[in-house]
Amino acid sequence: MEFFTLENKNGLKLTFTNYGGIVSKIHVPDRDGAFADVALGFETVEEYQDHNDAYFGAIIGRYGNRIGKGRFELDGSEVSGLAINNGENHLHGGLKGFDKVVWQTEAVSGDGYTGMKLTYRSADGEEGYPGNLDASVIYKLTDANEWVIEYEATTDKATVFNPTQHAYFNLAGHDGPSPLDHEMQINAAFFTPTDHGGIPTGEIKSVEGTDMDFRQARVYGETIDSEDSLISRLGGYDHNWVLDKQYGELGLAAVAYDPKSGREMKVFTTEPGVQFYAGNFLDGSLTGKGGKVYQKRDGFCLETQHFPDSPNKGHFPATTLRPGQVFRSKTVYAFGVR
Repeated sequence: MEFFTLENKNGLKLTFTNYGGIVSKIHVPDRDGAFADVALGFETVEEYQDHNDAYFGAIIGRYGNRIGKGRFELDGSEVSGLAINNGENHLHGGLKGFDKVVWQTEAVSGDGYTGMKLTYRSADGEEGYPGNLDASVIYKLTDANEWVIEYEATTDKATVFNPTQHAYFNLAGHDGPSPLDHEMQINAAFFTPTDHGGIPTGEIKSVEGTDMDFRQARVYGETIDSEDSLISRLGGYDHNWVLDKQYGELGLAAVAYDPKSGREMKVFTTEPGVQFYAGNFLDGSLTGKGGKVYQKRDGFCLETQHFPDSPNKGHFPATTLRPGQVFRSKTVYAFGVR
């Protein structure tokens, strides 16, 4: 296990390890050209092995987010061997998901970018999922200051697949002031309400007139303690938004902006949803880089994905992958300043 660093012509750096594909550092400039590391995380692989219950910076799979009660029906048969590791539900691929395995690496490069291809075979039955699944994730750092993530997978048996990236961001710097002063915009007129365990009820609800409405940029910390039960039951924002675009089309999902530093991050994806998680379960028990103690809500995630519990919700975009099919998905985190 080792760390790798990608650097573009503008001095941006992305550091990651082949353990879990974990991105540990992202150095980007502010409006004055001063660089800061905007990713929460640890210094060593050993710390990620021992203390990464928060999934800092990791590739998540086979299934990002939750599957209700760790079971679903596939082609008339019940798949019920998934780990129950989040209350009564299955979360982020189980006890040893993609975040806890060693990926093979191969350097890639092209016009205007440098990168690394990570590959992993998830064996039939691993964490209860059917099929031998061959997955690859390519990280690219472009000279346009973009972190590009390209996912691809095939299987030899029908299965479900929903990968994502679990980076936590603070555009003021991972050890800077709270991101609760950041502005957030999410291009979504609808979201998927959940029960107390974070499992979607099946409803696709309008954001109109609610504290879930981020169609216009606003400071998200002002409503994170909303009395709306759909928010308070999860301790703040930890929801899936239904993006205003066609699935498969690379479109703008969200924009985060730190007015103090001027750093901006735009998120583009081919996925149909994005989970905005505001770090509600960070609790001061994790000490990261430079001795920074990560307190509640010290970082936020924008996890591009299919919807939680899609295998149990037939009207949600399907996550089934079959032999002969190739899963492909792309997400771009584009950094800039204002």
